[in-house]
Amino acid sequence: MLMFSCESSTLKVLVVDDHELTRLTLKLAFSGQENIQVVGLASNGQEAIEMVINHHPDVIILDLQMPVMDGWIASGHIKAISPHTQILAYSSVEDAHLLDRNTTPNFDDVCKKDVPTKELIALVRQLGQRAGNASAA
Repeated sequence: MLMFSCESSTLKVLVVDDHELTRLTLKLAFSGQENIQVVGLASNGQEAIEMVINHHPDVIILDLQMPVMDGWIASGHIKAISPHTQILAYSSVEDAHLLDRNTTPNFDDVCKKDVPTKELIALVRQLGQRAGNASAA
């Protein structure tokens, strides 16, 4: 019974990217999905931290390269505030070393910006399940 209620609950997603078109496109892609709600759009890491405090997202799609505060710095602050929130590093960075999970300890997964939309949505759902399991533990 508990699993049913977890599966039927709405997954709260925060989109953080300095490009407005990317933010709006991701919001549009997720808005058509069952049980996913975009709870906020942020243009930098500082805004993301404020939105985590106010909206308690389950999953954050976090761009790495942004003005004011980048994704690497923001991820550390976010994990300190909300350790169960799952953070997806979302970047166009070509250097595979920069996206190595060993060098990005505050990220729960990494994803290139050229990923097909269906794969991104599936990955966000997967991270949402992890967030639910972590907060229930």
